[in-house]
Amino acid sequence: MDYRDRTPILVLFGAILLLVGVAMAFTGPLEMYCFYLFSEGGRFHYEGFGFGSFMFANIAAQIVGYYLIAIVAVPLGYGHVKRLRWARTVSLTLLGFWLVAGIPLLVAFLFVLVTSKGLSLFTAMITIVVLALSYAVVPGLLIRFYRSRNVRLTFEARDPDSHWIEKVPLPVLVVSAIFVFTIAVLHVLILFNGVFPLFHVLLFDLTGIALIGLSIIVLVGLIWGLVRLKGWAWWGALLYWGFLSSSSIAALSRSTLADILSQMRFAPLEMEALGGIPLHGAHLAALAGIPLLVTLGLIAYSRRYFGQHNGPAV
Repeated sequence: MDYRDRTPILVLFGAILLLVGVAMAFTGPLEMYCFYLFSEGGRFHYEGFGFGSFMFANIAAQIVGYYLIAIVAVPLGYGHVKRLRWARTVSLTLLGFWLVAGIPLLVAFLFVLVTSKGLSLFTAMITIVVLALSYAVVPGLLIRFYRSRNVRLTFEARDPDSHWIEKVPLPVLVVSAIFVFTIAVLHVLILFNGVFPLFHVLLFDLTGIALIGLSIIVLVGLIWGLVRLKGWAWWGALLYWGFLSSSSIAALSRSTLADILSQMRFAPLEMEALGGIPLHGAHLAALAGIPLLVTLGLIAYSRRYFGQHNGPAV
């Protein structure tokens, strides 16, 4: 076919992804050394640091993030270099995921930087601008790039046989990616005293952790059914995510930061530092509610893809 070969730029993207993935895989184990630095006898130790403290959970969350990036970036980089068709579909899926979950992730990332790295005001402002561009500009350009005819045909010329993932509609893949990420987030919440929303309250301790475990099992089953376009999985996803969204928004909007921190039972130094953050339950409800409700809308929109035969979706 007559098209412009995009192999050079795809190989460049692949090389960048491989470098990022390898760097994250290397940084993950290095970040674990921070546990020694904050533990008793370490340079940054303070009373109360350990399993259940905010900084312990903060470090663990960063390590999980490094490994997630490595797990995604290394095979995706390889797929770009080899121009495997599934790499295009996965890229579009991740970009769609970023448009849904990007804002709270950027806020959380900035919060981690401020609390753990001690950024100056100037550096923080530059970081905010860069993060804003990474959400508002870059994803749109990349989606347009991957959806272009030239890119699609470049992949198909090197890898003519379709893959199963191409037969799953993109909105369903994005919802599945969000569910996979939610499983990782739920594991991290165990380190925050197992906080979990149930109707209009936040549960903690063993009760919250038990509900987190149950939610993880439900999400795994829903992901399995969604990628196979099972009707029961769509109904299950709609009901589960509707419950999670309404419970999270209601519980957070009725809570104050002081109430939440008192249940977290962080170290005294951490309680003092976090207590000065000018956030209210309404702020937390909005921050969590936006991606939750957008995802719920995406689930509702994807109803058209269930119960029918589907060809390649992107």
